[in-house]
Amino acid sequence: MGTSKFNQRWLWAVILAASVLMAATAMGKNMSENQVKTATATFAGGCFWCMEPPFDKLDGVISTTSGYTGGHVDNPTYEQVSAGGTGHAEALQVVYDPAKISYAQLLKVFWRNIDPTVKDRQFCDVGNQYRTAIFYHDDEQKRLALESKERLEKGGKLGDIHTEIVPAGPFYPAEDYHQDYYKNNPIRYKYYRWSCGRDQRLEELWGK
Repeated sequence: MGTSKFNQRWLWAVILAASVLMAATAMGKNMSENQVKTATATFAGGCFWCMEPPFDKLDGVISTTSGYTGGHVDNPTYEQVSAGGTGHAEALQVVYDPAKISYAQLLKVFWRNIDPTVKDRQFCDVGNQYRTAIFYHDDEQKRLALESKERLEKGGKLGDIHTEIVPAGPFYPAEDYHQDYYKNNPIRYKYYRWSCGRDQRLEELWGK
């Protein structure tokens, strides 16, 4: 066999081995990603635009989706929900990695970003569609949610707590233009949040 042919075969063997190694590495990475166990939490805290930011920044949160839940109309539109009458609340669905962040930690963030002392409203938004609620997905979430609400009630600083704790039902993602609104429309979002008095009221309730 000539030296040139030997070198060619050796080179192709190296290339083949490298290709197999790269494919195996990619497959292993995909398998690892697919093996990540996720969980879902659903919260209603008034305007869903304002509920996305505090959860998006948490390590362990994989995604947040603004949408509608708790009502009696299939596939409601924003116009229907915002007008009232469908029974839905503006809500946020959070997909998270429970190995990195617990449901109890998500509950703490939820409470700190709402005003639980009012019924059927949040800040400048009034109506049942802006009620606060925890929509639990299993018995453990229900237990933790009830315990967290009880602790607030026993604390005695807030008075009556009007946040509902109810089973999760169908969740309908809101229209695309509502998703990541604070990122896509930062000026309008900041103006709305300021004019609604959200941060001012949250500071009164929870401190800085």
